[in-house]
Amino acid sequence: MRTLCASTLIGEVFLIGFAGLVAMKDPDLSTSTVWTVSGIAMLLCVLLCGVITRPGGIQLGWALQIGLIASGIVVPTMYFMGAMFAALWWASVHYGRKIDEAKARFAAQAQSAGTSPDAA
Repeated sequence: MRTLCASTLIGEVFLIGFAGLVAMKDPDLSTSTVWTVSGIAMLLCVLLCGVITRPGGIQLGWALQIGLIASGIVVPTMYFMGAMFAALWWASVHYGRKIDEAKARFAAQAQSAGTSPDAA
């Protein structure tokens, strides 16, 4: 699960950076405000990659997804892109858990058979 979720978060770093470039064209927003908010969000994505498997990590990821969708207030395209990345986040969590369960089952079967799962 960690690999899938981290891949989604790294993709979001790029998405937030590109959204910051688009938001800079808004005459009502200062460049420093755009890059402060974008920079903090990108940093949170990177830091979240390290805490995904800890308690509350997945919930923090969901909060980030809600924030991405809400950023559509400033950059309307982010409503769509945020929803797409929220779907990717769901898939990463859902299928990542299934993969982790399958790996654990395979390791248990290999251990009960007296072989190492790495020997294959």
